[in-house]
Amino acid sequence: MTKRLSIFLALLIAGLVLTGCASASDKAAVELSDVSELPMTMQQAPERVRTAYQFAAANPAALENVPCYCGCGAIGHHSNLACYVKEIGPDGKPVYDDHALGCSICVDIAQDVMRMTADGRDPVAIRADIVAAYSKFGPSNQ
Repeated sequence: MTKRLSIFLALLIAGLVLTGCASASDKAAVELSDVSELPMTMQQAPERVRTAYQFAAANPAALENVPCYCGCGAIGHHSNLACYVKEIGPDGKPVYDDHALGCSICVDIAQDVMRMTADGRDPVAIRADIVAAYSKFGPSNQ
């Protein structure tokens, strides 16, 4: 191998390593509730659904800030949070709604909010992105 090619490859590898490290460190840790706090049906759900429920329980303000577009306004939901949590019980713990167990739009929205939160996005920008991406699916529940 020529000296130039060796230097080029070394720089390329170093750049890839540094890029990987930078993007990993730019991500904020997203808090999730303990899976054992979920009802068994949510614990046994596919990982995307289960982590959406965990995120909702640990970050209610993040999902309360964004609408849902699955048509759940007809059943009284007023935000994406309502697809996961009916209310906060007298003991301060969430009373879960099973709606998101069978709704991919609800889960997709929560997963997008979780990803954008981890990326350090502002709640106002997150809401705007959700509205732009999901309003084509139906009316907002907000």
